[in-house]
Amino acid sequence: MRWFYINHHVDAQSMLYDRSLLWTVIGLMVFGVLMVTSASMTISESSPFFYTQRELAQLGLALCIMLAVLYIPIIRWKQASTVLLLLTITMLIVVLFVGSSIKGASRWIPLGIFNFQPAELAKLALFCYLASYLTRKSDEVQNKFWGFFKPMTVMLVLSLLLLKQPDLGTVIVLFSVTLGILFIAGARLWQFLAILGTGVFSVILLILFEPYRLVRFTTFLDPWKDPTGSGYQLTSSLMAIGNGGFWGQGLGNSVRKLGYLPEAHTDFIFSIIAEELGYVGVVAILALLFFLTFKALSIGYRSLSIGSLFSGYLACQIGIWFGFQTFVNIGVTSGMLPTKGLTLPFVSYGGSSLIIMSTAVALLLRIDFEFRQEQIQARVRIKK
Repeated sequence: MRWFYINHHVDAQSMLYDRSLLWTVIGLMVFGVLMVTSASMTISESSPFFYTQRELAQLGLALCIMLAVLYIPIIRWKQASTVLLLLTITMLIVVLFVGSSIKGASRWIPLGIFNFQPAELAKLALFCYLASYLTRKSDEVQNKFWGFFKPMTVMLVLSLLLLKQPDLGTVIVLFSVTLGILFIAGARLWQFLAILGTGVFSVILLILFEPYRLVRFTTFLDPWKDPTGSGYQLTSSLMAIGNGGFWGQGLGNSVRKLGYLPEAHTDFIFSIIAEELGYVGVVAILALLFFLTFKALSIGYRSLSIGSLFSGYLACQIGIWFGFQTFVNIGVTSGMLPTKGLTLPFVSYGGSSLIIMSTAVALLLRIDFEFRQEQIQARVRIKK
């Protein structure tokens, strides 16, 4: 018996967390610091490493928050989901009045080392709320239209507040992830298609009735029609990607980052990656991001398979979120989608995005940890 407990203890220690998930995220973070440094050295305000120092400070804060989140049981997130959602709504209202305005958008609350963006918190808050709602009302979602419609009204409230900033990109992310998780939860196909059609129609109206969005859309269709005007950013991005070739120009050797490509260290950092590291670098970073998305979804489906609905729904939403945001960012920089301000997960410069996504990864690690603990306890019960 003593031998069994010694071996059981060893097994428990070796299965505490998903090493591949953790090392993937650490790899993305390190890569992000390198690329932010490379992309921002020529535009830094006071020193070549201005943005690097801020990125490192934000990364340190994100890691501390990750460590704290790892000690919080997932059940606590379920219990606090409504409070977190109300707090987020409050912050989205506050930022409209006291938030700092950058390029005509009021999205940030100044916090010293970085400007906090409540829109990033809105993603995690909505996903926690939806996971809690679906856990309690899964039958209602599957069998009644109102059960399907209620979570959409919550998303609508968040969307209206986000559009006031304005921030259509985050709204599209929220809408896409909400649709995805409702489909996974078993919503009927006609309900799914009805909401999808309504959402697409709404986005079209938002584009048509907002001049700058219409310009972005028409520019995306033919950026070379006005390469020095409305198409300047996209054509610069395409030239950076084209300059990279197969092997790239070498780390730090991008030409387009020398004042030619706006937002090179944030939304368009993928273009600099392609220029400096080429096709090989692009494939490497896409493989890491694909693996991160795959791990999140596999953790979610595994939890759903054993009846841990909240954990499963939350993990699946995180996976859809990471995958969809990666798709949109790369689609924008490569000219496949109209320009939208969404970061490349863990790579683009941005404290709010880094901290919230790091928190989401910590939740994945915690979900996986609790699953492993349950498996160990089940094995112990069987042995006894």
